Amino acid sequence: MDVNDAPVTLTGRVAIVTGAGQGVGQGIAERLAQLGAHVVIAARRAETGEPVAASIRDAGGSAECIVTDVTRRESIAACVDATAATHGRLDIMVHNAFAGGQASRLEDTPPDAWFQMSTTSVWASFWCAQLAHPHLKASDQGRLVLVTSPSGVEGSANIPLYSPAKAAQRAIAKSLAREWGPEQITVNCIAPVAETPALAGAFAQVPTLRGAIEARTPLGRIGDPTADIGGVVAFLAGRDAGYVTGQTIVCDGGSFLGL
Repeated sequence: MDVNDAPVTLTGRVAIVTGAGQGVGQGIAERLAQLGAHVVIAARRAETGEPVAASIRDAGGSAECIVTDVTRRESIAACVDATAATHGRLDIMVHNAFAGGQASRLEDTPPDAWFQMSTTSVWASFWCAQLAHPHLKASDQGRLVLVTSPSGVEGSANIPLYSPAKAAQRAIAKSLAREWGPEQITVNCIAPVAETPALAGAFAQVPTLRGAIEARTPLGRIGDPTADIGGVVAFLAGRDAGYVTGQTIVCDGGSFLGL
């Protein structure tokens, strides 16, 4: 086989994906496992994380669930330590878990809404990065991927605190890309629009929403968490993306074209 035709592989790599018990996180975990990585499903509840890990194993992949609360630094530390102790390495850290983001006007938003959003996005990104760093540095292919949102790029009139929380993740990625570049660790963000339980709930509340999103999307559809979003993360996690860092890849079918 010509080297240019060789399939992408993550065989031998170990990854942690936070918030992988459903939605985008589950799709990312599934795709990384399909390409050969051992994936740790870092889910807040075992009842969501364990079935995902079992499904990956049933499909021939390698996965386990470690219950992880990303609002607590010590919980992330326990997940990272257990992963490294069991597998001897951690090559890929994907922080996807997020809570919050309910629509409201700024003047109607309760103060604790910012605490919840900033803890699961900004603080958890910082903790995931800090705790994973020694292991990513030891890897010959250290990768950190933060899941942000198109709202973190273009803003949102309906969720005014969500946008700055997700934008902060982009700033963290840019800063760490500069800091960790000499160590050959890449740091990137993805900003997805995908079929998720949260989006399904929004569709149920606003029946016209799906059609509106599809109509403004050049590709005319909403992304699949595994094939469309997981595929981009797999690229960023692989060797072919070794020269890509500090970037935000918007995976939304072309709905936002401002970059």
